[in-house]
Amino acid sequence: MKPDESTAPIRKLAARAKGRTIGDAKSPRSSLRRETILRCATELFDRQGFSNTSLDDIAQAVGVTREALYYYYHNRSEILLAIIEPQSAALIEGLQAIVKAQSPANEKLRMAIRNHLQRFDRHCLEMTISLRDGLLTTNDPVRKSMARTWKRYERLWRTLISEGQVCGEFERIGDARMIAFGILGMCNWLARWYDPRKQATIDEIIETYFKLVSLGVVSRSSLPPASNDAIAPR
Repeated sequence: MKPDESTAPIRKLAARAKGRTIGDAKSPRSSLRRETILRCATELFDRQGFSNTSLDDIAQAVGVTREALYYYYHNRSEILLAIIEPQSAALIEGLQAIVKAQSPANEKLRMAIRNHLQRFDRHCLEMTISLRDGLLTTNDPVRKSMARTWKRYERLWRTLISEGQVCGEFERIGDARMIAFGILGMCNWLARWYDPRKQATIDEIIETYFKLVSLGVVSRSSLPPASNDAIAPR
């Protein structure tokens, strides 16, 4: 007797998923089911955390059996990557265009901050999931994939800062890598506190963060003369 699919080994179901026809994979019904899986998984990962969310949790939220998920995704890591990789790729593409643009360095800085923070407004859950501390400790292939992505993204930020320093539009207050990491750390912290239904709007946050980076917080008139001279424009 042919084994029941609900009790078939996972590897057999995974093999079946790999062997499905292109038409099945791209059918409207299949695409809709994938969207539903990713939406439910995104909400669960955000609410419970990736490590605390099982395939059973996702299947229950979608309204299918655990075994049915294997037709679309082999494990939680595949689901997680399907959620966060599109946003990561869009971040890099956006920043690449900004770095190549024929614009003043200060405008590139504003655009780079906007490119990063606008995604919290349009794709808030995806961004918060991708930036949670727990994600960095997950097993392969998530960690490897995201490590490569973030290294590329960080290099672009370092290039933007370094070019601004070379042309004299940015003060040489420190290493370009350190400055880039400082800006990214500030922007990424939105994953801890930002709620699109509350707080300030993303546009307000973008403008505030740009002014914080470009102008600072402390009024120059309140600084001691030596400190004031040290940060005076060259």
